[in-house]
Amino acid sequence: MFGRLFDQHSRALHRYLARRVGANTADDLVAETFLVALQRRASYDPDRAAVGPWLYGIATNLLRRHLRQELRGYAATSRLATAESRTGDGPEARVPDRVDADHRVRLLADALGRLNPGDRDVLLLTSWAGLDSTEVAEALGIPVGTVRSRLHRVRKSLRAKASVAARKTEDRDA
Repeated sequence: MFGRLFDQHSRALHRYLARRVGANTADDLVAETFLVALQRRASYDPDRAAVGPWLYGIATNLLRRHLRQELRGYAATSRLATAESRTGDGPEARVPDRVDADHRVRLLADALGRLNPGDRDVLLLTSWAGLDSTEVAEALGIPVGTVRSRLHRVRKSLRAKASVAARKTEDRDA
């Protein structure tokens, strides 16, 4: 029974976790997720949450332990991209697509790093794991209305930041 559960959900959990913390850490977190699920199987209530969201909830809680490391990674990525843009060849020697990509990576890493953990979890469970609002609510143990309002607020904020960044890029290139 538990082997079948692992077969059904481990790949999707791994994809979600790998996008958050990389494949190696995702391997460990998937294994730990199923270990915790096995240890807590007696307390699982199928009326409260489906198995998938329950597992995502466990995985997300385990991810929170890695939050500090994740934030450091985002900050390092942002600093590295900034440092490279200052120390590399002038903009005329770079391929424009590479400059745009580096800039977008820096902005996204910085934006994700600045989100509060609850907002980040909602955004990434929705966009990277593909869960709907109800499933995210079940996974995080919060009301579905909270998920929807957080997602709306985060998307609006990220769009505004992207718009400001695009205007700055246009002004710089003009």
